[in-house]
Amino acid sequence: MAKLLPEQEHPVKAFGWAARDQSGHLSPFVFSRRATGEEDVRFKVLFCGICHTDLHNLKNDWGVSMYPIVPGHEIVGEVTEVGRKVKNVKVGDKVGVGCMVGACHSCDNCNNDLENYCPKMILTYNSIYSDGTITYGGYSDHMIVNQRYVVNFPENMPLDAGAPLLCAGVTVYSPLKYFGLAEPGKHVGVVGLGGLGHVAVRFAKALGAKVTVISTSPDKKHDAITKLGADSFLVSRDQAQMQEAMGTLDGILDTVAAVHPILPLLGLLKTDGKLVLVGVPEKPLELPVFPLIAGRKVVAGSGIGGMKETQEMIDFAAKHNIKADIELVPIEYVNEAMERLAKNDVKYRFVIDIGNTLAAATKP
Repeated sequence: MAKLLPEQEHPVKAFGWAARDQSGHLSPFVFSRRATGEEDVRFKVLFCGICHTDLHNLKNDWGVSMYPIVPGHEIVGEVTEVGRKVKNVKVGDKVGVGCMVGACHSCDNCNNDLENYCPKMILTYNSIYSDGTITYGGYSDHMIVNQRYVVNFPENMPLDAGAPLLCAGVTVYSPLKYFGLAEPGKHVGVVGLGGLGHVAVRFAKALGAKVTVISTSPDKKHDAITKLGADSFLVSRDQAQMQEAMGTLDGILDTVAAVHPILPLLGLLKTDGKLVLVGVPEKPLELPVFPLIAGRKVVAGSGIGGMKETQEMIDFAAKHNIKADIELVPIEYVNEAMERLAKNDVKYRFVIDIGNTLAAATKP
């Protein structure tokens, strides 16, 4: 039996932008989405954040890309249709979808609201759904997901600046909470002041911690302290600054997605300190063992959060006026945005204005 084309797989026509090969170049793409099932929520996409993961997948940096790829997992929109068994969501509601759209719902992780660690987790795009088709993300006119994977957006959360929280927000909120790093009396370091780092500073401060930003770029100090509310700033290339701060941090959230040395960071930790990696470099990092043993220190990792925690995060963000600093761009600018993202030329997150620009973009 011949494989169906993307626009023939499902009954509902969809339109987005996709990359066809590892050049990563995005262009208009017609495909299809499934009919609305009894537990499904369909919504018109209004905004979609551009995550560094999108760039990695477009370029096949991790060797797992399935083309064509419609990226996007920081998706916000307005509900247009719900299945008859859907609860807590109705037509007209503002909702979001993050990094996942499926899981087994029966393993220990799923039973403990940790669907993000389910061995059968289904990613929002570049993954195989339960019906055998490839998942397509939010650089598109609409989405359909099982109600389990819908995040309800609080009324006071702006949709455009709130969209990146569905990935970047929960990626930093979850480890701050789990590892006990963001609470009164704790001193937390945030490495890298990009899409993840700038919201990490805001969440850690709102949770009561003292925050030090660690960056290779001295010119980010002003923003870190005056705009984001960090308490102090370390230039990681300044040996004197790093030496003076040795042994002062309870924990560090490392958001850097490029290969970098972690030995200097381990030196900043107190005894029993925790270095938590949330950025995903393309190549393995070098792990020095002696400083771990000498200080009973921990190097850990953390990936997004379960759906219960994601809703908790967005509600907390709305209560404390936490949102991403964004540059709103039209869909036709997306390839330039990717080029700039590769050079870290954005403060601090691109968000695509899908609702106002996708329909106006040329359809194939």
